[in-house]
Amino acid sequence: MFVVLAVVFLLVPIVEIWVMLQVAHVIGVPETILLLIGISVFGAWLAKMAGIGVLYRLQRTVRAGKVPSGDLVDGALVLLAGALMITPGFLSDCLAIFLLLPPSRAVVRRIVLRHIRARGGLLFQVINTGPRGGQPGASDVWDVESWEDPPERPSLEP
Repeated sequence: MFVVLAVVFLLVPIVEIWVMLQVAHVIGVPETILLLIGISVFGAWLAKMAGIGVLYRLQRTVRAGKVPSGDLVDGALVLLAGALMITPGFLSDCLAIFLLLPPSRAVVRRIVLRHIRARGGLLFQVINTGPRGGQPGASDVWDVESWEDPPERPSLEP
């Protein structure tokens, strides 16, 4: 784990700076800065659109009473892509755009879900007595493996 962190925090910034210098050498410094800003603005917009889509799918899945494992992984990948977009550099922006495109995100999602399931997976319990008193579509999802007690059920009596 230490090696991975060392690579991420030491080697990646050095490579990003080298790529930026190479691009600046070819197209010029002002153009490179404008290109980085333009890519970041486009990426922020793309991350917002992808995030809203993931949120709607997550809500629809929970309302249907299903476990939203794929949608949760999608949300995490979109969040990671948004963080990569704020990081200045062409390599991080390319990786972020790769994660924001639905076909490539689906491939990464399958890999992540396969890894989670191979490690024992996560258990969820869906309770159909949400904050609206058990109305259809009202449900709470909580982690069965946590050390906390399950949430208290609201009293239906006045």
